[in-house]
Amino acid sequence: VQLVESGGGLVQPGGSLRLSCAASGFIFSSYGMNWYRQSPGKERELVASIASSGGTTNYADFVKGRFTISRDNVKKTVYLQMSSLKAEDTAVYYCNVKLWRDYWGQGTQVIVSS
Repeated sequence: VQLVESGGGLVQPGGSLRLSCAASGFIFSSYGMNWYRQSPGKERELVASIASSGGTTNYADFVKGRFTISRDNVKKTVYLQMSSLKAEDTAVYYCNVKLWRDYWGQGTQVIVSS
């Protein structure tokens, strides 16, 4: 199982970024996928989830209306479109899949700063 995130970077407050997570090593279309984030000194927290078919999504309250999770089961990729970014969104963002255990990507850093 491999999860590879990309798309992080430095963005100004109010800006947008799209994160991608390319998955391999399991039947991608059969599993829900998740995005988590972790800021320095804080525990890792769930940001958004998407069902295997993409038909159901869930968001943490702190990103509702600003972030959108989506997936492409042909490309075996899950996305996180982030808009109206705030300084408090600064974190390392991780892709996650729950198989017989949790699998994580290496993370991609997002810094929101002017």
